[in-house]
Amino acid sequence: MHMLERLEAAIAERRHASPEESYVAKLHHKGLAKIAQKLGEEATEAVIAGLTGDEVDMVEEAADLIFHLLVLLGAREVKLAAVLAELERREGTSGLDEKASRSE
Repeated sequence: MHMLERLEAAIAERRHASPEESYVAKLHHKGLAKIAQKLGEEATEAVIAGLTGDEVDMVEEAADLIFHLLVLLGAREVKLAAVLAELERREGTSGLDEKASRSE
């Protein structure tokens, strides 16, 4: 099992824990809007680290961003495998062509 799959499974398990014992459960208890807000905060921190941080900052913020994305995907019951399948579908396609196909 790949690291991201293990993390997805751990997040799914922790959703049902007590909010006092699990950060993931605490986020879920606060609702989808809070999870989405937290993902946005982490995205902003990753952008800042990308522009001004060193490599350690970038790695840490990227890890936080991926983690919170997986929390949001889990909350929406979207499997990581579906995201990976979409990336696979796009593989070999120009990013410009792929983006243009979505706006048609």
